[in-house]
Amino acid sequence: MAIRVTIDGRPVDATLNDSPAARDFAGLLPLTLDLEDFHQTERIADLPRRLTTSGAPDPAVPRAGDLAYYAPWGNLALYYRDGDSASADLLILGHVDADAARLGTADRITIETAS
Repeated sequence: MAIRVTIDGRPVDATLNDSPAARDFAGLLPLTLDLEDFHQTERIADLPRRLTTSGAPDPAVPRAGDLAYYAPWGNLALYYRDGDSASADLLILGHVDADAARLGTADRITIETAS
């Protein structure tokens, strides 16, 4: 599914995969979220509710640009650096087509379906 992510007022293209969690996330759109840094690897924000984790794909190591859901905390993560390892608690939802420097300084994002 094509989505649009606006990072600090500048739109970029992005896609969601076809996982149950990504479809559940799409049902929350549009969303505007304030981000904070986490471990100098990702920008995170709380979601308005938890997403489904049923039918989750096999764990994968997150890569820069990945949009992910961390189930234990119920938060969204936008990776600007590659992650260290795969975790069953981290569900990759999709990918944002923006350079790592831009992702790493993002303070506010709006995510909506692409028109």
